[in-house]
Amino acid sequence: MPRSAGSRRRRRNTSRPFLGGAMAVIAAGALTVTGLVSTAQAADVNNAKNAGFESGLANWSCSAGSGATVSTPVRSGTSALKATPAGQDHAKCTQTVAVKPNSTYALSSWVQGGYAYLGVTGSGTTDVSTWTPGSTTWTKLSTSFKTGANTTSVTVYTHGWYGQSAYFADDVEVTGPDGGGGGDGPGPVIPAAPAGLTAGATTTSSVALSWNAVSGATGYKVYRDGAQATTSTGTSATVTGLSADTAYQFTVSATNAAGESVKSAAVSARTAKPGTGGPGPSVPKHAVTGYWQNFNNGAAVQKLTDVPADYDIIAVSFADATPTQGAVTFKLDSAGLGGYTDAQFRADIKTKQAQGKNVIISIGGELGTVRVDNDASATAFANSVYALMQDYGFNGVDIDLENGLNATYMTKALRQLSAKAGSGLVITMAPQTIDMQSTSGEYFKTALNVKDILTVVNMQYYNSGSMLGCDGKVYSQGSVDFLTALACIQLEGGLDPSQVGIGVPASTRGAGSGYVSPSIVNAALDCLTKGTNCGSFKPSKTYPSLRGAMTWSTNWDATAGFAWSKAVGPHVRSLP
Repeated sequence: MPRSAGSRRRRRNTSRPFLGGAMAVIAAGALTVTGLVSTAQAADVNNAKNAGFESGLANWSCSAGSGATVSTPVRSGTSALKATPAGQDHAKCTQTVAVKPNSTYALSSWVQGGYAYLGVTGSGTTDVSTWTPGSTTWTKLSTSFKTGANTTSVTVYTHGWYGQSAYFADDVEVTGPDGGGGGDGPGPVIPAAPAGLTAGATTTSSVALSWNAVSGATGYKVYRDGAQATTSTGTSATVTGLSADTAYQFTVSATNAAGESVKSAAVSARTAKPGTGGPGPSVPKHAVTGYWQNFNNGAAVQKLTDVPADYDIIAVSFADATPTQGAVTFKLDSAGLGGYTDAQFRADIKTKQAQGKNVIISIGGELGTVRVDNDASATAFANSVYALMQDYGFNGVDIDLENGLNATYMTKALRQLSAKAGSGLVITMAPQTIDMQSTSGEYFKTALNVKDILTVVNMQYYNSGSMLGCDGKVYSQGSVDFLTALACIQLEGGLDPSQVGIGVPASTRGAGSGYVSPSIVNAALDCLTKGTNCGSFKPSKTYPSLRGAMTWSTNWDATAGFAWSKAVGPHVRSLP
């Protein structure tokens, strides 16, 4: 969320021309909801040569001398590729790979650093690509393609993006029938047993589990008391259909094309007793979220009790980082808020909760620098947020980290927090549009990883530029099509409709770009829930349980005479 231009915080440049239509078209293959999926067979081989860059750049060609091999960071072996975009060059590195006609190949690579793309051209059918907006740890990009009847070679590529930092790549795989090109990758081997299996949040009928990733694994099997209960492609799962107040034992194994690992060490967990519940009022089926500013940036200064009843979730903005990585703290800006005292603030939280509202603490904002990228920082995050919840009475947490998020460790942090706070915990997220273009993005992965405890994702449909919709077309911000076609990606990418909300500025002054009138917001809500009032894009089905809408901020709403909440609030409550 944009913070202050006139107070202690400064708004960043929001024009972002490089995130416009050109990038969206290149990223078209990134949409998991429309991509191909294949499973490698045991007899398949890796047809890529020098796939781990152990022989320097042999067999690879990088544009404008942008590529080099480095000894750190590496995912395996002793070397990895480092490619650095410069000027109008986006550091594209390619290899011609021999393949067989009429065959399906799994394409993957591990990447780290800045924006990184992986793709293939010359397939003879549909060329594909996938990408990530960047990661501080090794992240696997995966897709697949089918060759045409006369295709004997394809071009595999990686590249970054204009004006972005260098990316690293390692362990490229083009796995499928041997194309006769002498690929140097060994066939898959059975992975090791997962470590770090942990039980998290429990309900009367479910237990949430998480574990550490296993190198070479393509999936995991979860066992309950020795019998397979569910599967997962990530490092978490929720076992459902359990009996209340009952102890269970869980194990997990790793799988790939070569077979299944031995089971992990067991962990025990007991489901909750009937009648137990979490703190705070429940969130309505359709809800409006508003951010309340703990600073004065020219918008109307408010007490919490000044926030209209149209808002169901009030996100207090923002908690700040501490010297301990991952940990956060909060201090009311009494001076900036005209003498609003800490005691009044605490009392007003209780008043709002007595009115059936949830008051949560938001982490991040446009300049927030909270880093959760290892086990210690994940624990520090969970402990510090839970301490704020106990101290102030917050009902939950909002994740608004606009400067990088690590899905593995944020997942661990939120599950630890859930285990402490219980089933009444409210978890919201406010990613930028670029963060939710692909299920391979860290924000999207986090949302899917914690789907069983997630309340709502209110993506920011502003300060964005043009983006892809779920139909593969490019849409410009500020239109009903932009709202509906981008929401469709989340709805078809794995989130429940009740976990999707539309986030927009409350006034023209609330963001650098992307303001839409309340009537456009309401039209988008109608289109998604009822199939009416759509623009040129109309989803293939409706989503009646869509959660609702969000705005930045209640203060900017007040500045504009509450025009946004007066129009959108009643409309959200009238949804089916």
